[in-house]
Amino acid sequence: MSNIVYFLPMPRPHRIALLAYTDCQLLDVTGPAAVFGAANEGRDKPFYELEIVSPDGGAVTTNSGVALMTRPIGGRPDTLLVAGGSRGLKVLLERQDVLAWLRQAAPRAKRFGSVCTGAFVLAAAGLLDGKRVATHWSACQRLGERFPALTVDAEALYVVDGKIWTSAGVTTGIDMALALVEADLGAAKANLIARHFVLYARRPGYQSQFSPLLQAQAKADARFAKLIDWMQANLDRPLDVPALAQRAGLSERSFYRKFTDATGKTPAHFVESLRLQAARTLLAKGLPLKTIADRVGLRSSARLGQAFERRFGMAPSLFREMHAAP
Repeated sequence: MSNIVYFLPMPRPHRIALLAYTDCQLLDVTGPAAVFGAANEGRDKPFYELEIVSPDGGAVTTNSGVALMTRPIGGRPDTLLVAGGSRGLKVLLERQDVLAWLRQAAPRAKRFGSVCTGAFVLAAAGLLDGKRVATHWSACQRLGERFPALTVDAEALYVVDGKIWTSAGVTTGIDMALALVEADLGAAKANLIARHFVLYARRPGYQSQFSPLLQAQAKADARFAKLIDWMQANLDRPLDVPALAQRAGLSERSFYRKFTDATGKTPAHFVESLRLQAARTLLAKGLPLKTIADRVGLRSSARLGQAFERRFGMAPSLFREMHAAP
């Protein structure tokens, strides 16, 4: 009887490379890195092996003045993400050695992508042609004009197109990293990390960069900010000008003018934006269209469908099919 003992090889960790460079956005690197690091906690063996790389290695000073220790680009990562930046991005785009490495490493990776304006680097390497991508709202037009072979989704927080993951930038890199962890380790792990980070909520990729509530909070005075909070919590009620003007303690004419000046949108357009944003969240939960229409104040599935298609270019049923949890 043989006494030979066979040892099966342990699976190697999933290798992640975050590409940093001088003057890159610090949170574009450290946000995703913190998520992947947290995913390793509580495991006998780390699932992720994380490296921060740069064109030449060594200390890289980010746009906030904080320096990151990096290794030179190279190797074969399983996941490759490029951070965004401003001044440093222009220099990086001229590094042909970096673009050549990306052309070699990205297609061989399980997935690759970018945070914020890092999409410019991938596009310059010819890796985003024919793809739908996201970047920071301030750079959407520039990215589309400079690289017409790709399609920029100017609304999304992050976009997944095949093996390519791109996010809008800064905190959305955390949202995308949580989605990557969910793809690897399940929703329970991603939710646990989000709770540990004390996040208000996990934001799906389809959520708009241009949240009507956030924009209004940034522009509106205290009176309208309180009104908008009430509107958000009472979408199923009549939210026409007479009702809102009465709640604000203004005449209808004065309310219409002051609200439009404060938010940049007419009351009707603003209310519809709030309702459709809420509808997308409910659709992702798989609720029936009639139920959603009632909850957000659109009353009928037909009216919901018309408004949804006009704003987002697709039927709500298709959106639900694409985004509802299995």
